[in-house]
Order: sequence, then structure tokens, then C-alpha cells
Amino acid sequence: MSLIVNVLLPLEDPVLKFLIILLVILVIPIISDKLKLPHLLGMILAGIVIGPHGLNLLARDSSIILSGTAGLLYIMFLAGLEIDMNDFKTNVLKSTLLGLYGFLIPMLFGTLTGVYILGFSPMTSVLLASMFASHTLITYPIVSKLGIAKNLAVNISVGSTLITNVLSLLVLAVVVGMNTGELNQYFWIIMAVSFVAFTLVITYLFPIIGRWFFKRYSDNVSQYIFVLVMVFLGAVLSQLAGIEAIIGAFMAGLALNRLIPLTSPLMNRIDFVGNAIFIPFFLIGVGMLIDYRAFSNLETVFVAITMSVVATISKFTAAWISQKNFKFTAQERLLIFGLTNAQAAATLAAVLVGYNIVLGETANGEPIRLLNDSVLNGTIIMILVTCTIASFATQKGAKKIALSGQSENDTGISGEKILIPLSNPDTIDELVNLSIVIKSKQNVDGLQALNIINNDNSPVDAEKKARKLLEKAKVLAAAVDLQMKTTLRYDLDLVHGVTNVIKEENSTDLILGLHLKRGVADSFLGNLTSGILEKSNITTFIYNPQQPISTIKRHFVIVPENAEYESGFSFWLSKIWNIALNTGAKLIFYAGKQTIKLIGDIHLKHPIELEFRVFENWEELPALSDQVRQDDNLVIVLSRKNLLSYQAGMADIPSYLNRHYQGRNFLLVYPSQSTFMTDGKVDLTNPSLLKAIEKLDVIGKTMAGIFRKK
Repeated sequence: MSLIVNVLLPLEDPVLKFLIILLVILVIPIISDKLKLPHLLGMILAGIVIGPHGLNLLARDSSIILSGTAGLLYIMFLAGLEIDMNDFKTNVLKSTLLGLYGFLIPMLFGTLTGVYILGFSPMTSVLLASMFASHTLITYPIVSKLGIAKNLAVNISVGSTLITNVLSLLVLAVVVGMNTGELNQYFWIIMAVSFVAFTLVITYLFPIIGRWFFKRYSDNVSQYIFVLVMVFLGAVLSQLAGIEAIIGAFMAGLALNRLIPLTSPLMNRIDFVGNAIFIPFFLIGVGMLIDYRAFSNLETVFVAITMSVVATISKFTAAWISQKNFKFTAQERLLIFGLTNAQAAATLAAVLVGYNIVLGETANGEPIRLLNDSVLNGTIIMILVTCTIASFATQKGAKKIALSGQSENDTGISGEKILIPLSNPDTIDELVNLSIVIKSKQNVDGLQALNIINNDNSPVDAEKKARKLLEKAKVLAAAVDLQMKTTLRYDLDLVHGVTNVIKEENSTDLILGLHLKRGVADSFLGNLTSGILEKSNITTFIYNPQQPISTIKRHFVIVPENAEYESGFSFWLSKIWNIALNTGAKLIFYAGKQTIKLIGDIHLKHPIELEFRVFENWEELPALSDQVRQDDNLVIVLSRKNLLSYQAGMADIPSYLNRHYQGRNFLLVYPSQSTFMTDGKVDLTNPSLLKAIEKLDVIGKTMAGIFRKK
């Protein structure tokens, strides 16, 4: 059977068209690296070459437009999804101020340029200026790839996008309304009501729907498709409200932000598919719009150069003023400029709308448009110029910030090794997810799954079942690009088996699952867990997972008095801190005044969503059950007997949990303690203790200073 290919250009065979695009996506990054060009700029240039104004291999047909639109919405969604919500709330005024700078300065420069340099009417000049004011986060994948998405400069730049684009699109709506006669007393009322309704639906209803779905459906494909549905639903609702679809996609990302942890398998799939397919399609589609032949028209060249210069200068001015106001570094200013300079989505929308508004006809019957052909072609050239400048600026600034370590926002221990003994298939997913959430960011190979087979009592097919459990855990870790070591061990005594592996592997943390049916035994945690706690010293987490950790709204952390004087304090605290950093959930600490003061000092330097409540009487613990809701997680920091933070009331924890927390999430934490004990007390002058605390990347530095003062 022969394959007949239509050799006429542009190509129409769908298989061949898709092959061409895949080859571009595959080859361009390789060529870009050799030429030291940003990948996204390479994609745009490739679009010029293969597009209708280049070799004419592909037409910018409905399939390209559809895929490109999806890619643009994907970029905006990722920007909202990866933003640090705690920083976003803390710095909302900075984001607003940058957004106003990024809108007002280009509006001023653009309007004056249109009237006095290009000779346009005031109405045309205002619409032209709105095109300079908007920006598209086309360079956001660069900062995401380099791991600096949580940098403050990135955070406020992303937040400012909402301000600048909404205001720019509002100007577009007003100009259109004035030219179509729709700008009456009802115009503002309808726009205000629709915008408020759209915002409320996405802000409050989307998280409720998302939490309900993720709690009930764990299938990988279903979760990903659900996310896509929410992205496009947000975009559609945005359009119904009279706002550009990109705003809805961005707000959908903000709404689902806390439900999709940055370290989760779902987030990894969202990143992968977007960067592999959707976003390259959008960039290639932008390139296809650019017609190099427009440079043959001197008027078009003059308009294009003027637009490009004014747009770039105005955005740089906004970044420069913001740097001075917020005391940013030169690299952060460059990053702000790179993120906010690229023109694409809203600019294209504005120029196409203005081009389609016909004000009248010439004597020759030619239409007089609000934005003429020179502005249309000049806009396409401006998009190429601003995207090129933005790409180089973002890449340069982002690399310097990444190398300088300003992006680091991790609270981990170097060399940490987290051990997860597995036996119950029902809890594997959540135990692995917990290990992924609490681990240090730089730790890519410190996870180990363990299964121990009892030589005497295990059934014949025990080894087969054990290997399936371990393989499942390995696959779960691989879904977030982590390497998990798996160990199958035969031992007559399960306690000895676990503790021996801890010693052999130098494990730093242990995660144990609580049996869903047995719950917490009255003899505390049963012989197995109690035996492990007695014979091992590492930080131990005992987890009762009843719903995915990503759906938890708040973590109530109960800390006993004097916990800060024990050597394991900073180690378990860094893990709890990582839960908040990676999931965006709120931490509510119940602790003594001294402990609260210490954690408060750490919080000032490393902000998360946090609340403190004084808790000094362990007997008051049962009263908390009325405050902990279904979507909350109770974290109780315990202690081994005869140590500084041990409370007599800890013996009542099992019966308390059985009465009040059946079917609800809770996490028990046993800090590592005995290594630095002398005669039953912590030796605060022990050099090994201070050295261990110094290992902590973030919290350790604060803790070491406190211990030295002691």
C-alpha cells in the first residue's frame, strides 16, 4: 500500500502537518542551545520560517489557532498555579502598584506618541497605548524551568498581569463601545456586575468543586482532564463577562493553586504536557503571524520601530521605578522587565478589534479603519521585537538569580534519607505523597520504600505482593521525577527488620502508616510501632491518611512545652514547614509562649500562612476537636518518656483520637532526641548538636543562634 502525499504548499495532510510541528518542537531546543538563544524565541522564529510568510509549509489554519489558544491559556493557568499564594497575599499592594505603573506609563507614552509622532486621532492613540500597556507572560516558562517561580520579583510580576491586562482590556471595551454607540449608562453597570459575578464564581466555587473532585477521584487521567476542564471553563466564564479569556485561565490557576502541590504527580503532568505540546504550539502560531515583507513599506517600518521603542521604554521605566520603590536588585529589575515586556495575547486582541472597526470610506471606496494596515503589520513586528528582548532579559536575569541562590525557599536537611515501610496497599499513595511533600527541594534520590516479609508467618505469594507494593511506590515517585530506592527484606522480627535498615541506610526520617481498620490501639500504637520508636532515634511520622493531603485546608500543629529545647526540634519543624510551602495550606500552631516566639522569628524570615494560639495545658487538647473540621489535619508532636517535652497527658492520645478522629486525617510526630542526651537532659553545648542544626538550609541558621544563646 503506497502513501500518497499532497506536495502542494501549504501541506494539507494532517499526519504530515503534525509531524512537521513535532520535528520543530524536537529540533529547535537543540539548535537554540547551540546558538545560545532562548527556546521560546527559537519557536517563534521557527513559526516564521515554516509559516505562510516563510516557506509556506503550514497554513495558520483552525488547528494551529486552536492549539495556540490552548497554549496561551495554559501559560496563564501555569502562572496562576505556580504563584506562591502566601507571598501573593502579602505583596498584593506591590503587585497592584507594579500593575498600575505597567499600565499608566505605557498609556501616557503611547497616547502622546500616537498623537504627536504618528499623527493619529486621540481615539486611535488611546487604543494604541492600551496595546503597549498590556503584556503576556510568554517568558514565564523560563523562570519556571529555572526553579525561581517563587522569587518575589516573579511573584509581583505575575500578580501585576491581572491588573494591567484587565485595565487594558477595559480601555478596549470602552473604545469599542464609543465607536459602536453602546457606551451608555447601562454599559458600566453590566460590565461591573458581570465581572464581579465571574470573579466570585471562580474564586469561591472552583476550589469547592476541585476539592470535591480530588477527594473522590484519584485516577491520573481523570484528574488531568478535570484540570483542563476548569482552565477552559474559567476562560469561557471570562468571555461571558466581557473579559479576555486569558484572565479567566489565570484566575482558574489561582483558584486551584492550593489543591495542586508543586511537588505532586499532577503538577508534574501539567508542566510536562504544557511545555511539550501546548506552549510550543502557541509560540509557533505567533511566529506564523509575522510577515517579514512588511519591512518593504517605509510607513510600516516607521510605525513598527516607533511602537517597539515606546513599548520597550515604557515597560522598562515601570520596572525601574518598581526596583527603586521595592529596593530590588538589578537582576530582579531585569526579571520584572523581561516578564512584563512581551506583547502577544491582549495586544493581538486589541489590534484585530481596532482593525475591524470601520469609521468610513475614502473617495476610492477604501475603508477608513480605526487602526490601519501599518499599525496591524507594525503590531506583528512589535510582538517579535518585544518577545525577543523579553526572552533575553528574562533568561539573563533568571539565570543570575538562580545561580545566586535568591530563589531558594526550602527548609530541608542536606543528605536526608526518608524511609517508608509499606504493607497496606490502601495507604501507599498517601504515604508516598507525604514523603514528597515534606522532603527537601534538593533531595531527588533520598526516598526509600521498604517491605519486610516474615519468614515464618507470610503466605507463599508474599514476595510477589511485596514487590508489587514496592514497584507501585517507585512509580509514584517517578511521576514527580524522583528516584526511590526499594528494599525487600526477610526477617523473623519486623521491628528488627525496620530498625536495622534505618541503621544500614543512615535514614534521617521514618514515615509509618496507621492501619485504617485498627486505628490507634489503646496500648498506644501497637507492638510494632512502639518497638520501632524504642529502638530508633530518627524523626518519625505516623500518618493516618483519610483524604489526599492536597485537599487539606489547615494543619493544626500541637507542640508540647519545652519542645524547642530538644535536639530534634528544628528537624521536624522544617518538615512541617515544607508541608505549608509545597501545598499552600495554613499552619495553626498551638504551643507555649516561648515556642511561639521562636517560631515567629523564623516566620518573619520565611513567611507562610501561619497562625499562633497559646497552648500550655495538655489536658485542654480534647477541646480542640470542635475546631478541627473535616478538611483539616491534626498534627500532634509527641515525645518519648523522660525527655524534656514529655507530658503525662500524652498517654491519653490514643483514646482521644479514637473518640474524635475516626475517619479524619491526623499525623503524629516523634522528634529525634536521644543522640544528644546526657543523663536524661539535652546537652546544649554538644558540638555535634550545633553541627547538626547548622545543616538545616533555612531554619537551622536561626536555630543555631538560639541554641548558642542558651
